[in-house]
Amino acid sequence: MPFLNVNTNIKISAAEKPQLLKEVSTLIAQHTGKPESYVMVHLHDEQTMLFAGSQDPLAYLECKSIGLSKNQVQALTKTLSHYLSTSLKLNPARIYIEFSNAPAELWAWNGATFG
Repeated sequence: MPFLNVNTNIKISAAEKPQLLKEVSTLIAQHTGKPESYVMVHLHDEQTMLFAGSQDPLAYLECKSIGLSKNQVQALTKTLSHYLSTSLKLNPARIYIEFSNAPAELWAWNGATFG
């Protein structure tokens, strides 16, 4: 049920994408306590984006899950920012992350909702 949508103006090579997706998926599972079999990650690279009046490298992430706690959000913020700054050479000050706590009755999988 956790979903991470990653948007960046950086070009990520086809060879690097599977590893990035897998590592981010694992991080999301670890920090949410959800099975990785429920985690979905979508990567949009080479997007036309502007932040603070500049097209320098940047990223915007949307993370949705059922039952996100304040502690999980803080840990995910730190972990995802560190991972992206290391793997994509992004300045953490050029990364926005939006978190959404989805009600279980409004999140569905395999033909049924979670609540």
